[in-house]
Amino acid sequence: MRDYLFDAKQRQQELLREAAADRLVRGQDRPAKPGLRQRPRALGHASIIVSEQVPSFTRQGAFAGARGIIPIVVGGIIFDLIVGMLARQAGFTALEALLLHGLVFAGTAQLAALAMWTAPLPILAILVSTAIVNSRYLLMGAAIHPWMARLPVHKVYGTLFFLTDETWAMTQNEFGGGRRDVGYLLGSGMVLWLIGFIGVLVGYSAGGLIQNPAQWGFDFLFTAIIITLLVSMWKGSESALPWIVAGLVAVGVSLLLPGNWYIMAGALAGSIAGALRDAH
Repeated sequence: MRDYLFDAKQRQQELLREAAADRLVRGQDRPAKPGLRQRPRALGHASIIVSEQVPSFTRQGAFAGARGIIPIVVGGIIFDLIVGMLARQAGFTALEALLLHGLVFAGTAQLAALAMWTAPLPILAILVSTAIVNSRYLLMGAAIHPWMARLPVHKVYGTLFFLTDETWAMTQNEFGGGRRDVGYLLGSGMVLWLIGFIGVLVGYSAGGLIQNPAQWGFDFLFTAIIITLLVSMWKGSESALPWIVAGLVAVGVSLLLPGNWYIMAGALAGSIAGALRDAH
């Protein structure tokens, strides 16, 4: 038994030396970069150390997100202008309109609630409608869960407050490029949130001048922004199946069911199609 253990140990040392020499020849024997974790991988009786990038949460990432969201800010301000206009037309005070943005911070849910804001107030219908519209956040949160699971709770929930369609799409692109700094989501979301107060206030002030924002094409603005972000997420023909399935299901459900059920139906169908594609 001792001879066997001695031979196994000697063989392990030989494999380690061979692996180190091979990595040195290929120029891979370098110190790990910040944000990288050393993880052992089995090689026969031995194990060598390889680098695996893990999520981080830094101030530099937050600043990168703040800079990255700048091209989207103009569209976001116009969207907030519409919210301010509709809030004034629904009878909100300026303070209430600002609180609607600051506390809810979910553009489509705000529009859905304002469209139903009549007397007597249909509270149950507003709650159900906004819950359906925001149900897509369940899938968006699940998509970024692997990158946030190891962070402290206060950082996770503080950051998730700033999760929007735009910040989610941009953060996914960032992660897809190999960068794993969750601060990117926080920084991009905070910029949209802060700038939104200006948009809502200006829109509220101009609410009496533009009675129907749709006639100026403002109602299509949010859709145009999302389409632009989706183009940057296109990864070739392998992306086509879930996109097509999601679109067809959403259109079909919108024709068959009233309300906003098509949002959740399309998102679920696309997610299932993508999972099945990856499984095969």
